[in-house]
Amino acid sequence: MKILFASAAVLAVAGPAYAQTISLKPIAEARLRYEHVDQDGLAQEKADALTVRARAGLTAGSGALSATIVGQGTLAIIDHYYDGLNGAATRPIIADPQNIALYIAQLQYRTKALTLTGGRQKIVLDDERFVGNVAFRDNAQTFDAVRAELTPAKGLKLDVAYAWSARTIWGFQGKGARQQAVSGDTILANLSYVTPVGTLTGFAYLVDQDEAAVQAFRLSSQTYGVRLAGARPLSTVAKISYQLSYARQSDYHRNPNDYGADYWLADATLDVRGWKLNGGYEVLGASSGAAFTSFQTPLGTNFKFQGWADKFLTTPANGIRDLYVGGGYGWKQMGPLTGVTLAATWHRFESDRLDQHYGDELDLLASAKAGKTALSLRYAHYDAKAMASDTDKIWVQADWSI
Repeated sequence: MKILFASAAVLAVAGPAYAQTISLKPIAEARLRYEHVDQDGLAQEKADALTVRARAGLTAGSGALSATIVGQGTLAIIDHYYDGLNGAATRPIIADPQNIALYIAQLQYRTKALTLTGGRQKIVLDDERFVGNVAFRDNAQTFDAVRAELTPAKGLKLDVAYAWSARTIWGFQGKGARQQAVSGDTILANLSYVTPVGTLTGFAYLVDQDEAAVQAFRLSSQTYGVRLAGARPLSTVAKISYQLSYARQSDYHRNPNDYGADYWLADATLDVRGWKLNGGYEVLGASSGAAFTSFQTPLGTNFKFQGWADKFLTTPANGIRDLYVGGGYGWKQMGPLTGVTLAATWHRFESDRLDQHYGDELDLLASAKAGKTALSLRYAHYDAKAMASDTDKIWVQADWSI
């Protein structure tokens, strides 16, 4: 019902529809993925999943107005794994439950200076560290929300959203701490300005995870921070890109904890004739060492950060420091393939307090595109020290879209 009200609000602001021809754009996507996990310390240490994820929908547009609806379904062809809800919990988790869902149902009004979106939608902010779509998982994250993006002057942008429900990756069978949707009054605000050294962004994220079953409200938080992201040429064949970010997080709404924790990021990438060298240091700080008093990112695309083995999707009580270096090479074309990439990244994970060495991780990637199909092969090896257990993961994936 709230989705209908949100769409009506967009219509009210947009005014009468223009008497223009309606354009129709079909949406179709398909994904086939095999994932294998070998994790020490479980009764059944190996898990295998072969899943198919399909999406289909339509965007109808007339002038500045458009309406989009997309449905999705996920089917497990091989289900020798624990999906977080079903299957043997003695196996490693692969977080792709079988599902059928309404993925997108939004109404949008778009002009050069203003974009209004109401309904079920994707919201991706900056690098997705704090708010993202979790697109790697089959059942990606969306929001039931109203959002306004305003560009009042060149280089200046205000982006504000009110979300009353986060639609999680767990799908319609979600239960317990892994709900299908988490309700609450969440406000996401970004103010960015393009400067000569990069885009400077101030942000405020008031995350209201107002479900007792979801960690007893302890993921509700208020986060305020600043971020700088930019790039500069070093020569005709080389450039450097960089990110710097700081944020402060504390308890919010019904969170019973009383805490404050800091976030830091420094990251740089050197790009020379197809070669890339990347390095960075990211800190999700700790407060007292009690559970859920460290810096948390429940709405972020956390798979992108701190290694693909997914050992730190929830920040440990003592926080985490991630020192990482990586590199790779890319070819524009190799035979019938385009956008061919080989890459590797190494991580060293330590606690923010008590000086613990959690473990190390190596991530490898080979990817390319064949026509409309994106192909990828990934490998992650986590070498446990003081946190979690030794784990190897392999993904073979193909994504197609029209």
